[in-house]
Amino acid sequence: MEVRKLEISSYLEELEYLVNIDSVSSDAAGTAKIAEFMTAKYRSLGWQVKEHQFNNTIGPCLEITNKAAEQYEVLILAHMDTVFPIGTAKERPFFINDGRAYGPGVVDCKAGLLSGFYALAALETMGKLEDQAVCVFLNSDHEGISSKYSKFHSEELAKQSKCTLVIEAARANGNLVHKRKGIGRYYIEVDGVAAHAGIDHQKGRNAIEEIAHWVLALQGRTDYAKETTLNIGKISGGTSISTVPDKAKAELDIRFYDEKAVTVIEQLMKDLAAQPHVAGTTANVVGGITRPSMVPSEKTEELVHAIDEIGKSLQIDFGWTASGGGSDGSFSAAAGTPTIDGLGPVGGGAHSSQEYLEIDTVVPRYELLCKIIAYVVNWKK
Repeated sequence: MEVRKLEISSYLEELEYLVNIDSVSSDAAGTAKIAEFMTAKYRSLGWQVKEHQFNNTIGPCLEITNKAAEQYEVLILAHMDTVFPIGTAKERPFFINDGRAYGPGVVDCKAGLLSGFYALAALETMGKLEDQAVCVFLNSDHEGISSKYSKFHSEELAKQSKCTLVIEAARANGNLVHKRKGIGRYYIEVDGVAAHAGIDHQKGRNAIEEIAHWVLALQGRTDYAKETTLNIGKISGGTSISTVPDKAKAELDIRFYDEKAVTVIEQLMKDLAAQPHVAGTTANVVGGITRPSMVPSEKTEELVHAIDEIGKSLQIDFGWTASGGGSDGSFSAAAGTPTIDGLGPVGGGAHSSQEYLEIDTVVPRYELLCKIIAYVVNWKK
């Protein structure tokens, strides 16, 4: 199958437009501008675009289809939001230097949005999707809040689909992603008793001291052999150096493959709360798993092998990576749908001021995506 040529100059012009729009998850107006752009692109193909407003604190999410269907041959996922606060695009707008494009969200995942569209547009023009039902779901709440509002809908769409392709960026070394850790987020708050540190020290119940025991106990449960990591990434407490603190808070991030490890950690937190080290303190924990682990099934492994062969036919070298980062592919995999991730162009530095896109990977990865979609829409699952 000869793939229609991608006009890289037009692609980069559109990418510049998208990158120069602030679209942090909490800014509904910014993500709405991205959604407006993507809506116009897909409607130009004659596709149907349904806008979902799952919560008024986020922008619209888009459900895009080429035809009405009860089951889709493929579900394609991406997100329109970024982690960068309002003003970042003005501070450091899109620019190109030494073969790389830079800017907030350039590769995570605004380039993926465009590559996904152009791959589907090419296949539509070539008549490869005439008898196939395709669904694209673009959300606005991926970053920071783990697709809190949209995940239930993406899970339902995944259950209606034979497979899922995620157009997040390929890894910096070019690898695709077939496996991801699950994510848990927990918020711990300890109440103690305030007292003057000089006059009534003995009357105080130090909340910071108590939460320090929690930090050591939880950090100590990291198990690299099982690839389970715990990270207390934020801690706060106290009002002044001369006051025994009556409040302390900590925030815990857990990454895991095996959910049984999370059950053990949750029990540890219950035990810590039930038996405080500092008498007179009490602790409360809220939170839970925000993204399940994405572990490849037998059918996913079958897709991995097929994609390897497609890559070889295009002379594109890549391997496969198990990632500790989160993706909406975790929800589709948990729904039982074979899922492949990292199908956008190559880049790195996501969530940082150095985020970049390797421009010379845009065309070959677009061609790879075209071939993969053409394969999966005819895949006999």
